[in-house]
Amino acid sequence: MSQVWKPAQWLTQKLRLVCMSFGCVALAALLLGFGAIPLQLKDLHLTPCPDTPEYTNLVTSNGNPIPARCLFIEGTVVNRSRNTVLNADVFGRLYDANGNEVLPERTRLGAIEEVPPGESPFSIRISVPVTSPLPLTMEQFKASGFSGTVRR
Repeated sequence: MSQVWKPAQWLTQKLRLVCMSFGCVALAALLLGFGAIPLQLKDLHLTPCPDTPEYTNLVTSNGNPIPARCLFIEGTVVNRSRNTVLNADVFGRLYDANGNEVLPERTRLGAIEEVPPGESPFSIRISVPVTSPLPLTMEQFKASGFSGTVRR
């Protein structure tokens, strides 16, 4: 005698198969290295932008534009993997001399287009409000990217 499938049983069985398939694909992606590759950041420091027209008369990009100061976050990025990392996002927090967060709603500060294996210098341009007193301190900086092209 053949088994009679009720609609709920049939749907449950199909959902299990779909979930198992996605689980296998996700596991394969992790094992094959399709996940984010962590990168180390070291020797971080801030440098003022050159006094040239493209770096002057800036404003912040949040909802309330105010005059901004141009700075470069510079340092060394370390890629311990054997693959070139593409589109590495850099995250961190900046605090002013009073301990106030400079960019409170923004921890992604920029991206490094390509990071070959080993150590490489990097530089990211940022704009901070001129009302933030110097010196600025950098905390919780980290970066990660992917070994393949990421559509943006």
